[in-house]
Amino acid sequence: MQFYPKGREQRLSIHHPSVRPRRLAVLRAAGVNLLLLQFLFLGLFCYIFGSLFQQSTHIHQVNVLFVDYDGGAIGEAVRDAYKKLEGPGFPTIIERSASDYPQPGSIEGAVCDINYWGALYTTANASNALTAAFAGGSAASNYNKNDVLTMVWNEARYPTVVDSALETTLKTLSQSARVVYSKVNGKQALQNLDTSDSTTMAIFYDPWTLASTNLQPTSQGSRLIYNTLVIILIMIQEFFYLGTVNGLYVQFKLYTSVRPHRMAIVRFIISAVYTLAGSLCTAGAIWAFRSGWQVNGNQFALSWAVLWLFAHLNFLVLDVFTVWLPPPYVPMALITWIITNITSILLPFELSPGFYKVGFALPAHAVFQVLIDIWSGGCNPQLYYALPVLFVYEILGAVLSSVGVYRRAHYASIKAESDEKACEERVAAAVLQQQEVQLVRQETLRDAEDSRSSNEEQETRDARPRRGTVTTIKDQEELVDIIRREMSRPTVESPEDRRSTTGPSFSLPFTE
Repeated sequence: MQFYPKGREQRLSIHHPSVRPRRLAVLRAAGVNLLLLQFLFLGLFCYIFGSLFQQSTHIHQVNVLFVDYDGGAIGEAVRDAYKKLEGPGFPTIIERSASDYPQPGSIEGAVCDINYWGALYTTANASNALTAAFAGGSAASNYNKNDVLTMVWNEARYPTVVDSALETTLKTLSQSARVVYSKVNGKQALQNLDTSDSTTMAIFYDPWTLASTNLQPTSQGSRLIYNTLVIILIMIQEFFYLGTVNGLYVQFKLYTSVRPHRMAIVRFIISAVYTLAGSLCTAGAIWAFRSGWQVNGNQFALSWAVLWLFAHLNFLVLDVFTVWLPPPYVPMALITWIITNITSILLPFELSPGFYKVGFALPAHAVFQVLIDIWSGGCNPQLYYALPVLFVYEILGAVLSSVGVYRRAHYASIKAESDEKACEERVAAAVLQQQEVQLVRQETLRDAEDSRSSNEEQETRDARPRRGTVTTIKDQEELVDIIRREMSRPTVESPEDRRSTTGPSFSLPFTE
């Protein structure tokens, strides 16, 4: 038994004259399409890598509020330490007077309103309390080193970046400020230091620890992919079902048998139900693996609604791609759409080159801003632009997708008319061919009967054309019925068809 015998049959040589032109055409088409895809992906790689390029040198664009409620040596130590650390790779400290923010709660409000990425403030009378603690006694035992220097931030706001760009740098500033304080005030502190008191000595070696006020702790491991894989999977999920819906409309020939406005309405409802279920699964998965994340049921419902809107507008936008772009360019448009959207939320715009601020107009950036606002209890007031961006995509997508239904119905009708005309031409050709066969048969019969008597020959000549005409008309009707029945019979994929498939293939941007 041979191994796939039909596949081992003799074929023409690659150098055969009939094969040579096809060989060159294949190489030419493969080369041109190779260049198109390479340029596309090279551009996408450069785009996404460019947004991350020299990220550390843009950290100075992250602004941090500093308020010195103490007005003493600790505040001076912070200022001196910042002068040494100041540079492109360190956040910009913007100092404001205590009268602008009369209490720490107002500082938290400024960070919540995203006026600043974070804040740092000294506690009132902290320097005097530290000096008194060096003398020992009750002042040392009552001293709280966590109530000296406090950082305010919101971890839910670009959580994967804030850890290094904000929290780590402010801890470095606090440690540097301790060194500066020891150098400037160390000698005076030693004069009053109670060396017999272990508590006092511990305070001297570690005068304060940076306290953290995190508006929305977001430390679960799954947070790392909220702004990457989650968004990518939502887009791919809509693209897959869009292909299913388009395939069903073509398979059941709805574009030539149903009114376009009804198809558009049903299509909108089907996509809304599908994205509703998909967004519920996405939000449910996030909540199932939140790992102690302090979010409630109201935030779950709002997250579900926003993800539903985002998923549905992506379904519509991708549908617009399939309507108005040539089929070879639809996969290219899909990957470009995904990469540009993901790039807009990988980093805050402060850490990327200015060019990438165009991402404000992309739905992924808008939906992520809304989600941050929901998850942090309103501490990201970007709804004034984020929600309009999402609804503009939704409305435009719905309009263009509906127009696309009419466009598909128009060209489907043209194709159906063309197919019907071609079918009629094939039927007419088959009928003509059958008539010619009948005439040949009649001539043969007449020649065979020439030897009979003249009377019988005359009767035969009078009768046979009539019988032949009737037979021909009957044969024509049967032939037309057979051909039309065969042409209208739906094509069903058989197991043999599935076994003979050569794998997935795409329409090519360039062919011979």
